[in-house]
Parts: sequence; structure tokens; C-alpha cells
Amino acid sequence: MRFLLTGDNSTDSIAVFELVVPGAQRLAAPAHSHDHYEETIYGIDGVLTWTVDGKQIDVGPGQALCIPRGAVHRFDNNGSRNVKALCVITPAAIGPQYFRDSAEVINAAAGGPPDRTKMADIMRRHGLTPAPSSAQA
Repeated sequence: MRFLLTGDNSTDSIAVFELVVPGAQRLAAPAHSHDHYEETIYGIDGVLTWTVDGKQIDVGPGQALCIPRGAVHRFDNNGSRNVKALCVITPAAIGPQYFRDSAEVINAAAGGPPDRTKMADIMRRHGLTPAPSSAQA
């Protein structure tokens, strides 16, 4: 993950980051929503399968997906090759610290599932709402 713009250098109007997802990897964090910002995904290389409010949507090179506020979503790389996407958050309500905090919990799991309670706490602290277990895709 590489941030190109953060709230600190965009007067909190936009955050933009490149996301690389290894082949055959599921999102480690639970499905979630956010009430204070939209998230727009632009495919650069490979295909990510997003599940938004229960509907699966493939986003490949040159395709875009806007995830509206309040929509429960997650993504998976169902292919064998790495995927690269550009993620745009408007306004810039989330930044690099969320991903650093999440990485600590994911790395502590040593390849197993991350502690769901700790992940949910981090998500809430950064303005994300974890989906109930029944909404996990």
C-alpha cells in the first residue's frame, strides 16, 4: 500500500492510495461500511472481486466502482496473480494510521485469522463500522 495523497496534504478533501493484493488473498479485515465518506476503486492490473451490499462486482483494469456511504463491502483477489488498484477516499476521513494499526493485529496472528475484536476496535476508532457476522460475504 502506498499513499499518494492524505488529508494532511489535501485540506482533508481527498485521500488516494495504491493497493496491491497478492494472488488468492481474501481481505483480512471484516466486511465493513463507512458513514462519513465514499470510496472509489479504479482497477489498474488484475481483477478484484468486491462484494457490496451482497452483490459481487469484478473491478479490472480501467474499471471503476464507487462504494457509497453506508454500503457494507469487502474484496477478495480470486485470481492467481497480484492485483493493483487505486483507492480514492472522499473526504479524506481515513489515512495511513488505520493501515498501520490493522497490520499490527494481522501480523500478530502469524498467518491465522486476526483477532476480530481488536480489528473491530481499530475499525471503529478510524470511522469504519464492522458488519455483523451475518453480513460477511
